[in-house]
Amino acid sequence: MPAREAMIAAAQPEAAEAGARVLMAGGNAVDAAIAAAFTQCVVDPLMAGIAGYGTLQLAMPDNGVHTCIDFGARVPAAASDDIWAGRNINETPDGYAFVVEGNVNEAGYQSIGTPGTLAGLDYALSRYGTWSFADVLEPAIAHARNGVVVRPHMYQYGALDVAPGGMLETCDRLALSKTGREVFLNPDGTFKRPGDRIDNPALLQTLQHLSRRGADDFYHGDIARHIANDMSANGGLLSIQDLQNYSVQEMTPIWGDYRGWKIAGFPPPAGGLSLIEALHVLSNFDIAALEHNSAAYLNVLAETLKWVTVDKDNFIGDPEFVDVPVHRLSSDQHAAKIATNIREGFNVNVSRISNGNVASEPADTTQVCVMDAGGNAVSLTHSLGTSSGIISDGLGFLYNGLLSGFDPRPGRPASLGPGKRRTSSQSPVLVFRDGRVCMTLGAPGGTAILSALTQVMVNVIDFGMSAFESVAAPRISVASNTVEVSNRIPTYVTDALARNGQRVSRSHQSYAFAAPHLILKKDAVLQGGADPQRDGVALRC
Repeated sequence: MPAREAMIAAAQPEAAEAGARVLMAGGNAVDAAIAAAFTQCVVDPLMAGIAGYGTLQLAMPDNGVHTCIDFGARVPAAASDDIWAGRNINETPDGYAFVVEGNVNEAGYQSIGTPGTLAGLDYALSRYGTWSFADVLEPAIAHARNGVVVRPHMYQYGALDVAPGGMLETCDRLALSKTGREVFLNPDGTFKRPGDRIDNPALLQTLQHLSRRGADDFYHGDIARHIANDMSANGGLLSIQDLQNYSVQEMTPIWGDYRGWKIAGFPPPAGGLSLIEALHVLSNFDIAALEHNSAAYLNVLAETLKWVTVDKDNFIGDPEFVDVPVHRLSSDQHAAKIATNIREGFNVNVSRISNGNVASEPADTTQVCVMDAGGNAVSLTHSLGTSSGIISDGLGFLYNGLLSGFDPRPGRPASLGPGKRRTSSQSPVLVFRDGRVCMTLGAPGGTAILSALTQVMVNVIDFGMSAFESVAAPRISVASNTVEVSNRIPTYVTDALARNGQRVSRSHQSYAFAAPHLILKKDAVLQGGADPQRDGVALRC
C-alpha cells in the first residue's frame, strides 16, 4: 500500500470503521481518532466512556507539532490521603489496584474521580482537528440509536473474567445502579450473552444533548449539575467544583533510543518512562542473537521488567505532587547498572501487600492508532479503570473507578491526594526514524501494558516481525515476582525458566496480557496489527 494512504487500528470494528470513514472523507488523524474514541464509548462501554480518563500522543510533522495530551481523571478535593485510614487494605498481586475494606475505593460513589475523557477529546479536536465536535460525535450517536451487540470480548469481561485480589466482579459492579441492571444484565443478574442487543436510551439522549451544547456542558452546564446532585445525594466525593476546576494538561514527550529508533513516550504519571527504561536496559543485550521466546531471552526480559516495575512502584507518581527522577530512570547509566545486575544473577524483589498469588489480568481500557495521508499520527489510550459501576439515572454512562489506583497509605508516590492523577500504565507511543513517524502503538490491559509494548517493539526492531506478527506473537507479562506466560509458549521453555529460578504461571489463554495495536511504516508501506484477543481490526483507507 502506498505510504500516502492512511490506516487506523482500533480494538472494536465499529470504532475502526468510524475513524476510517472520517479519513476517507478528508479528516485528519486527530479527527479520525476522536470519532473512533467516542464510538468506543458506546460500543464498548465497559472499557471506556465519556466519564473516564486517558492519554493521547500526536505528531503533525509538517506543522511542527508533537505533543502529549493528558486527560487523566483527578482525585476529588474531598478525598484526603488518610480518608480510609484504619481500614484493612489489600493490593492486587500485579500492582494494578488497591482494595480497601468494603470495596469503597473501587466501586460505588466514593470510587469516582473527576472525569477527563470528554474534556480531553474536545481539547485535542479543537486544537489539532479539522472537524466539528458534533460531526465526530455523530458515529457514536448512530450506534447508540441503533443499539449495540454484545461481542465476545465484552461478554468475556462481563461474565467470565475473575476479578483480581478481592475486587468486585463486573456483574456485581453493574448491579449497583438501576441503569446498569437494566442495560447490561439479565433478570437473573447474569451478563447478557454474545449476540444480545444492548439498548441505552439515556446514553443516546446524553450524547445528543452534548452534540447540541458542546463538551463544556459536562463540566459547567446541565449535565454537570445532574452529576453533582447525584453524587451529593449518594455520599460521593465528586462535586460541582471538581468538575468546574478540571483542566486538560498538554505535556512534552519524553525520549528514548532503542537501536537507533527514537522512542517518544508519554511522561508520568503515565507509562512512557517505564517503557523507555525497559528498552534502554534491553539495549545492553544482543537480543537479536537470541531465539525469539527462548528461555534465555525471556529470562532477560522478565528480570528487566521486574527491575522497571520496582522503579515504577518506588518513584513514579503525579509529577505535580511528586519529584519523579525522569532523567535518572531513563539514563543509559541506570540501564547499564540494571543490565549488569541481571547478568550477575542479582534478582530484585517486587514487593506487594498481597500474598503473591497471580492476579487475573484486568482487561480494562481501549486503544486507537491512526496514521493519515499527510504523515500525521495519533496514539490514544482511554479507560474507565475498573469502572465504579455507577450510572446516574437519566445519563446512561458509567463513571470511572479511579480511586482504586491510589495507594491508601499516606506518604508514598502513588498515595491518594486531592487533585492527583493516578500512576498509570497507559502508554501511547510514537516511534521516529529520520524525523518522521514510523510507528504508532499502544495497548489496553492494566499493568500488562508495559510487558506487551516492550515485546511488540522488540519483535519489530530485533526480530524483524511485521505489524500483525508483532502484536499476535505469544508473550509474557511481568508485574510482580511471577512470570505469567501465554499457553502458546512451549512448556520446555517455561520449564527452563523455572530451573533458572523464575516463578512461572501459565495462562489458560492463547492470546493474553494486554492487547497491543500497532501501525508500522516499513519500506514506505503501512502495516497494521490489532491483537486477536480483542475484537478489533486495522483498516487501510
